[in-house]
Amino acid sequence: MPGDAAVTDAVPLFYAGVDGGGSKTLAVIVDAAGRERGRATAESSNYAAVGLERAVAEIRAAVTGAAVQAGASPPLGGAWVGLAGVDRDADKAAILPHLRWLAPEIRLGNDAELVLAGLPEGSGVAAIAGTGSIVLGRAPDGSTARAGGWGHVIGDEGSGYDLGRRALGAASRAADGRGPATALLDGILRHWDLSEPSGMIAPVYHDRAGDKTAIAQLAEVVFAAARDGDPVARRLVADAAAEIALGIGAVADRLGFGATPLPLALAGGILVGEAGFRASVLRRVRRRRPLERAVVVEDAAVCAALAAQREARP
Repeated sequence: MPGDAAVTDAVPLFYAGVDGGGSKTLAVIVDAAGRERGRATAESSNYAAVGLERAVAEIRAAVTGAAVQAGASPPLGGAWVGLAGVDRDADKAAILPHLRWLAPEIRLGNDAELVLAGLPEGSGVAAIAGTGSIVLGRAPDGSTARAGGWGHVIGDEGSGYDLGRRALGAASRAADGRGPATALLDGILRHWDLSEPSGMIAPVYHDRAGDKTAIAQLAEVVFAAARDGDPVARRLVADAAAEIALGIGAVADRLGFGATPLPLALAGGILVGEAGFRASVLRRVRRRRPLERAVVVEDAAVCAALAAQREARP
């Protein structure tokens, strides 16, 4: 791929953070003083979902857009890139050579690792619930553990996709008379501008086949119906909160936090954007253990850029 050769002359005044999730890729560039100088978004760079070539192209698009705003151009002084779907050493080995144009020093890992950077000591537990879901933790001794992040086919419980998929199931059962009536049916029809329940088939299996984002966006319908008191939607939201709390507890236990107050960072579209859902998750966590703090990481890309800047300082 052109421009992917190893860099030689980096621009030390700028540092990039890239948060590549299931719905979008956000790149933020800060200067040597840690001030944000540019940001830009591109489409999903979830390597496991869109493939290597597409993931790299979206990262390049986001970084290039942010660099233009900052008045910089790669190679930069350093970068931290967190991508959904990057979980194994083999994933890193496949992607990293295609990012050499970005900076001479690149830290590459899962997007949940960026969220951990939002905790003052970088240790604790980070939970992400957006299009997908994952929980990652790091103990003070550096050991790590994770739960979830298995992808939408066998996992991603508590995510936007999971909520959307379950809402479609509830809506189809209501349409058939196999399940209770629910506002989710009319909500989905309005969201997709459909006139009848059978129209849900085309967006799922034909028009947007394989588009996880389209289904994940139905989470908005679920939360709206839950706020209006729909019992089916409220059950879905409660189940999702329980799944995220379960993952947090599992990771905290495996890392030996025990009764020690737990530093917790929360990120992702539905944990950040839905205050009621976030509060429900926190209530469930607090039933089992004390929390030292609960940090809402609204911008993991900023955390990553600042971490890259800190690590580059002599």
